[in-house]
Amino acid sequence: MAISIVTGANRGIGLELARQLCARGEGVVAVCRTGSPGLSALGVRVEAGIDLTTPGFEAELAARFEKDAIGLLIHNAGVLIADSLAEARRDDVLRQFELNALAPLLATRALLPRLSAGSKIALVTSRMGSIADNDSGGYYGYRMSKAALNAAGMSLARDLAPREIAVVTLHPGFVRTEMTGGQGLIDAADSARGLLARIDELTLATTGRFLHQNGDPLPW
Repeated sequence: MAISIVTGANRGIGLELARQLCARGEGVVAVCRTGSPGLSALGVRVEAGIDLTTPGFEAELAARFEKDAIGLLIHNAGVLIADSLAEARRDDVLRQFELNALAPLLATRALLPRLSAGSKIALVTSRMGSIADNDSGGYYGYRMSKAALNAAGMSLARDLAPREIAVVTLHPGFVRTEMTGGQGLIDAADSARGLLARIDELTLATTGRFLHQNGDPLPW
């Protein structure tokens, strides 16, 4: 049976995605730097000790999955560092680019031999990466990194369509998690439920879309 991989699955939205996929009977594999009690309680396969910002992580990732068939790859790991024009720091911006944008691209390439026709890739992004939707400014590193991820999602959709691998770029909503300091409009469980509904609907005919977890199309 093809497995479903969730990165950043030790907490928040990633943990909920893993939990709900597991409840559906999917073969879930959680990829993370460190495990968590919540993840251990699920009883899923955990591939810990993988830092997606470490140069050369791709070889380790590929080795861990060299015998697996991957049906679903969810890039959920991410970081948010709030800043303003006066506060934006080079190291913080680069850190967000490394994890939010570059890591999903490199991880996809490393695992591509394990994906086949019918496989799906989901990029958990943010509407804060939408240039057209930016009406409040700020959050320079986060917005820039998510905009880059959105661009990668579109290119992946185009490049992988001949292989019959569909790609969707998804906004999870304003979710109450540790990343948002507990602020938000919905809980992680509701967000994950919507994200999985959008992934379930994904086909080659709809590859390359940018959607809210509730199904609404979002502007790039």
